[in-house]
Amino acid sequence: MARNPFRSEAEAYRFLLLTIGYFAVIVAAATINTWLGVVVFVLLTAAVLWASLRSRSTVEPVERTTVLHRGDEDERRILVVANETVGGAALLEVLRRKSEGVREQVLVVCPALNTPMRHWASDDDGARAAAQQRLDASLAQLAREGIAARGEVGDGDPLQAMEDALRTFGADEIVISTHPEGRSHWLERNVVGQARERFDVPITHVVVDLHA
Repeated sequence: MARNPFRSEAEAYRFLLLTIGYFAVIVAAATINTWLGVVVFVLLTAAVLWASLRSRSTVEPVERTTVLHRGDEDERRILVVANETVGGAALLEVLRRKSEGVREQVLVVCPALNTPMRHWASDDDGARAAAQQRLDASLAQLAREGIAARGEVGDGDPLQAMEDALRTFGADEIVISTHPEGRSHWLERNVVGQARERFDVPITHVVVDLHA
């Protein structure tokens, strides 16, 4: 399966707008004069190629984040990051297994995923409300399973949501829950791989198939 070249919906939307603008300028120039259109096409294409090569050559290495344990020595702190799969049976089973025989502290973070247009318009209320509803249902299910957990709605970018949570929670490990490959935007963006590069704690990836 081909990997999505865009790291986020916002990046894909920005690329779409730039592409539309690129062709609009060329068409406008060609309408005035055919040769002017050719010149504009050559100049814009050269500029795009230069910008692309420059961005590839200036990729900065990922800065690894050291996570400090903030609880008692006999306490196991687990950070769970999930969105639509937050109430999945596979995730609950993993958390049950990890909580056996230890005094666990579980923090469930549900990123507030939003469309690029609504995000740019600072209209996050609907996304946060939907995330909160899924989070509440998940916490209720965990409580029924005897797992003590609290939760919060996080940043729409799952990596940023993890970064924010780790500043105060200090997890011993991270559990990331996603849809199966082919239906998961997070897997297309390599969120799990990027998290393993960035955070120096064990990371467990749980696949939840809600259609199974």
